[in-house]
Amino acid sequence: MPKDNIPSVKNEEQYEALRDKGYSKEKAARIANTEDSGTKGGHASKYEDRTKEELYDQAKEIGIEGRSKMTKKELIKALRNH
Repeated sequence: MPKDNIPSVKNEEQYEALRDKGYSKEKAARIANTEDSGTKGGHASKYEDRTKEELYDQAKEIGIEGRSKMTKKELIKALRNH
């Protein structure tokens, strides 16, 4: 894979593993560039435990289109697949 097509990635090994699993370049780079890249155990609550309003706000923050007409279940799916 040519290096010039990859954004600056902090954790190359994790980036490549994510690409091998089918993640897009953008999503793999975003994950591999997180501060705690490669560690497990996030501190965020599960999507199912959040209110629809909280999910909507997060969807708005990351720019998911059509969020105003989505159900809670649809918002969760959209957030997981973004």
